[in-house]
Amino acid sequence: MSELYRLIHAEKATYPIVLLCRVLKVARSSYYAWCEGEAARRARQAADDALAHEITVVHIASRHTYGVPRIHAELRRLGRRVNRKRIARVMRERDIRGVTRRRRRSLTRPDKKATPAPDLIGRSRSGYGPYSPIGRYGSMKSHSGSVSCTRVTYDGLPDQTVPRRHIPQIDHDSIRSHLATREVVGYAMAGHHRAELIVDALNMAHGRGGLEPGCVVHSDRGSEYTSAQFRLRVEKLGLRQSCGRTGSCFDNATAESFGALLKEEIGTRTWPDRATARAEVFSFIETFYNRRRLRKHRTFGYVTPAETRQRQQHTLAA
Repeated sequence: MSELYRLIHAEKATYPIVLLCRVLKVARSSYYAWCEGEAARRARQAADDALAHEITVVHIASRHTYGVPRIHAELRRLGRRVNRKRIARVMRERDIRGVTRRRRRSLTRPDKKATPAPDLIGRSRSGYGPYSPIGRYGSMKSHSGSVSCTRVTYDGLPDQTVPRRHIPQIDHDSIRSHLATREVVGYAMAGHHRAELIVDALNMAHGRGGLEPGCVVHSDRGSEYTSAQFRLRVEKLGLRQSCGRTGSCFDNATAESFGALLKEEIGTRTWPDRATARAEVFSFIETFYNRRRLRKHRTFGYVTPAETRQRQQHTLAA
C-alpha cells in the first residue's frame, strides 16, 4: 500500500486527491493517515541508519566476524541499549553477516606403537572454581589447570589451483590455551610437523601462563603428543599429560574449536611468505582474540578471554 500512497502524493499536484484515491481504490482517510506518519517513518529510518553505522564500525573492528549476538553484546558494553531483534533486522536489511565455520579434515597422525596417556579431564569443561573437580582423576586449580593443544595448518602459497595435499610449503601452528579462560598462552609456528613444534608452544605456555606443577596438558593422540620428546618435557615441567580417544574430536573440543575459529576469522587463507603468515597469526591472537574478541561465558556473560582471567583471579583473591 505504501507504493500507492507515494504515487498519490507524487501526482496530487496534477490530479485531485479524490480522483486518485477513487481510481486506485484507496480510502482517503488511509492516505491522510499515511501522510501524518511520514515524519515518524523518516525519524525511524534515520535512527536505523545511525544504528547501521554503529553496527558497521563494530563489525569492521571484529575483523568482519561478529554476528548478531556478539554485536549486540559489544553495543551494550559501549553503553548502547538496543533490542537484539532490531539489530538482526538492520543487519539483515544491509546484508551484514558474521563468519560461519566450515568443516575441515583432521591432521591427526596417531602413532599406533605408542601408549597414550589416560584422559584426565573426561570432556569436563567446568573448571571454574578454586579447586574444581576435573574428570575422575582428582582436581586442579582452575586458571592454571588444564591446557588444551591443537595444530593448525596454513598454506604458504597463494596459488589455490594446487591441491592442498600437494602444496610443499606448509606452516604448522601449535596452540595452547587455558581451559577455564580460553586464553591462548602458548603458540609456535614452523615449516614442519614434528614434536619440537609443540614443545616450543608448551615452553611458551609454561613461561607465560604460569602453569603450576600438576597441571594437566590435554591433547589428541597425534604422534607428536605421544612422542618421547614431548613426554619428557611434560615430566620435566612437573605437568600431567592427558590424551583423548582416537577419532573423537569432542574429547579435545576446546582446542578443536579454537583451531576452526582461527582459520575462519583470521581473514585470509594464503600469504605471500611465512613471515607474513606468522605476523598475521600473532596479530590475531595477541591483539584481537585474547584482548578484544567477546566470548559468551556462562557466569560473566560476553567477555574477552583476558577479562575472564582477570575476573577469576579477582574471585580467587577475594
